[in-house]
Amino acid sequence: MGPNVLRPLAGLAAIAVLAAIVAGAAALFDGRFTDSVRVTVLSPRAGLVMYPDAKVKMRDVTVGRVDSITARPDGLAEIALALDPAQLSAIPSNISVEIASTTVFGAKFVQFLPPDDPSPVPLQAGRVLESDHVTVEINTVFEQLVNVLDRIRPEKLNETLGAVAAAMNGRGDRFGQMLVDLDSFLGTVEPALPALTTDLASAPAVVSTYADTAPDLITTGANSASIGDTVVDEQHNLDAFLVGLIGLSDAGQPVLADNREGLTTLLDLLVPTTALTDEYNEALTCSLTGLADLADSKPVDVEGLGLSANFLWGTDPYRYPEDLPKVAASGGPQCSVLPVPYEGRPPFVVADVGANPFDSGRQSVTVEGLSQALFGPIAAPAVSPALPDVGPVASGEAPAVPFGLPGLPNLIPALPNRGP
Repeated sequence: MGPNVLRPLAGLAAIAVLAAIVAGAAALFDGRFTDSVRVTVLSPRAGLVMYPDAKVKMRDVTVGRVDSITARPDGLAEIALALDPAQLSAIPSNISVEIASTTVFGAKFVQFLPPDDPSPVPLQAGRVLESDHVTVEINTVFEQLVNVLDRIRPEKLNETLGAVAAAMNGRGDRFGQMLVDLDSFLGTVEPALPALTTDLASAPAVVSTYADTAPDLITTGANSASIGDTVVDEQHNLDAFLVGLIGLSDAGQPVLADNREGLTTLLDLLVPTTALTDEYNEALTCSLTGLADLADSKPVDVEGLGLSANFLWGTDPYRYPEDLPKVAASGGPQCSVLPVPYEGRPPFVVADVGANPFDSGRQSVTVEGLSQALFGPIAAPAVSPALPDVGPVASGEAPAVPFGLPGLPNLIPALPNRGP
């Protein structure tokens, strides 16, 4: 192969190598030979200055790049991220995302915001994250400003600006001092903002309470004015009273000082008595009330001998062991007898010292015959077992005869056998 052929081939080879180097450099710059993990971010908008290859940062450390930006039919911006696999283990699965920028005019980038309680599970490939915060851009500011200016009338704005200029003319130093004082005041108030917030939250309830009590407060104020007028009118008597009180205290102080120990001992000794009196307050009040009723009752307005007779029902017979008295039983002070109203009856007090006629659920004592009225219900005689034949009765001994008269019921019940 001649020199004329080798030279073109060498030139073509050099051009091919140069093109391969440029393409490889571009591919390396584009990250085509770098492994990455795909993650998708959905945002209301991507921002004006958001381009592919924008950085993805977490704590100011680059953890990936923006691969592509696509507009979805539902109006959301779909941002595909290519994250570094080596950094993926440091990104928790509950990470938050925002579209941020260094300045209002700066380029946008994706920023990961770690939560306060990061999940131990790292972010996985294919996750779809949502971002609801995009840094305000200058076009948004101008758009809002145009909306505001569109609603302002120019002549009114001119009058307002003229009035402000006239008010500020020659008063720049005072206005500056006002700003300095306002900054100092805000610096003093700032530590108390939490307490102020709490007070403002509770203020409606407090104001409602004052509104509900306003009539009573006004009445109290009016009464206080009357009391003040009375004090002013009676100031001489008040002065005399205070002077007399001072004299009484001067005379009583030596008496109390000399008898301090005796008074202290007396009060100590009165403590048990007053405590017992307080415990039996109900019974004492009942007794005094009954005595007062007796004192107010009028005597019989008939000459001669007054006789008050009463017929008492008989009590139930004693039964063993149900009616055994309880040792150290206590029911406390009570009032069961006095005073008894007209056509009334005192309550029955179960004192555990005998039979209770109401223990079977009866609402009143019912009697059948004179014997039951006098001696209470007659217990049925117990059936004794048959005795063995012991032979003839010895001389001088009489056979046992049950207590009672022929033809009359046994009025005295047999006592139960209580053992030896």
